[in-house]
Amino acid sequence: MTSDTVPVVVDEVAPRYRGRVALVTGAASGIGAATACRLAAEGAQVVLADLDEAALEAAVAATGKAAGHGGGAEGVVLDVADETGWAALADRLNNGPGRLDLLHSNAAIAVIEPAGRLAVADWDRQLAVNLTATFLAVRSLVGLLERSSGSIVLTSSVHAVRGLPGRPAYAASKGALLSLSRQLAADYGPAVRVNTVVPGPIMSQAWDSVSEPDRERSIRATTLQRFGQPAEVAAVVAFLGSADASYVTGASLVVDGGWSVTADSA
Repeated sequence: MTSDTVPVVVDEVAPRYRGRVALVTGAASGIGAATACRLAAEGAQVVLADLDEAALEAAVAATGKAAGHGGGAEGVVLDVADETGWAALADRLNNGPGRLDLLHSNAAIAVIEPAGRLAVADWDRQLAVNLTATFLAVRSLVGLLERSSGSIVLTSSVHAVRGLPGRPAYAASKGALLSLSRQLAADYGPAVRVNTVVPGPIMSQAWDSVSEPDRERSIRATTLQRFGQPAEVAAVVAFLGSADASYVTGASLVVDGGWSVTADSA
């Protein structure tokens, strides 16, 4: 299976987001694209943000097709590590819908290299995209979220809690998101809830360059004996951002098919 075969369109769902506005970063593919489809299917007006303009256009089209209950989609080309881009997006939301009900901070990059060989520029860029971008988003948009009694969902990773070779900056940034989400929940409650999803092996573009034996090894490490699908993470994001999770904040929900609860040695 390749990432091209991963479905992002969802079946009929309840209109939990009718009349709501959601912003998803890293929305051109994978978990971000699936989350945009899920939220639009539940009635949200979804703003999809990504730096890859061509892929973003395709994701916006897919989200539009998935939309239901009055939902819709629009795209914004955004470098999440750029402070000026966030200021412009905040102005756009303030002058447009005038509200924001859910921020899904999902954009991420990974450079696979051990610390002893990782270029400083690659370290800095990963922390900027994976971690600092969330700070910039909250700094720019928290006023809108407070007025709407909104919610924030961050995408961390099992790399935050389990060491795997060659991912020092990725692991550091994803681990920091767990702490940041708890701090944001403390800072902005009760007006804004903040939670984190912690995905494991999810079939996305990141796996396209991984060998079949390594894929099989990852599958065997899960208790469910398969890859997860982006839509399965999207369903959890939609739950955490909805009124169904109204008493959940500062929490981290692992979505890894049991990958992190197994061990292959005593």
